[in-house]
Amino acid sequence: MKKILAAILIILLTGTNLLAAPGDEDVTIQNPQLEMRDYDGIELPAGTFIPAVSAQEISTQYCPEGYKVKFIATNDLFLYDTKIIPKDTELYGYIEKINEPVVGTNASMKIKITKMVYADGFEVPIKGYVHTSNNNIIGGELTQPAEFVKMPHYQTRFQGWYNVKGATLQVRPGRTRKMGEHTRVAAGVDLIIILTAPVWITHTLTN
Repeated sequence: MKKILAAILIILLTGTNLLAAPGDEDVTIQNPQLEMRDYDGIELPAGTFIPAVSAQEISTQYCPEGYKVKFIATNDLFLYDTKIIPKDTELYGYIEKINEPVVGTNASMKIKITKMVYADGFEVPIKGYVHTSNNNIIGGELTQPAEFVKMPHYQTRFQGWYNVKGATLQVRPGRTRKMGEHTRVAAGVDLIIILTAPVWITHTLTN
């Protein structure tokens, strides 16, 4: 009887060891949850202005349509006490449209902005333009008149019992204007970028 009990005990102990992998007694189960940074999404509305500076010279004379351009934010942009776009954030885009100079009108261009890149390399796609009061068209001004026409303007003045007719010489622009010139944006010039669509921001820098 004692031999039978001893045999059963040996079998039970052996089975337990077979089920347990070597070193299991030292294994500590780790929490698989990683500590993630809690980003609060903030929407930048369309029409937001971003002060920036041109990182290069851009000219209609030698820059074709599609030419890639770069700008740098000059100020921190805050929204609800949160720094959304830090100073020195890079903004990238390209020349969307160029109009060559013609008689009477200078050359013009539209620069579209497509993304911004934070200092840590994080990219955010955006939709915007370099802003101007002329529907975001840079340049396109009327040129100076090619000639001026002199025209006398007669006036009648009454002095006592007789009339005196005098003439004032007026100068007005002629019908023709000078040939237009190319338009350029100098490197380092301050300008404004306007968002034409809302941007959902989920990434901000802590330093």
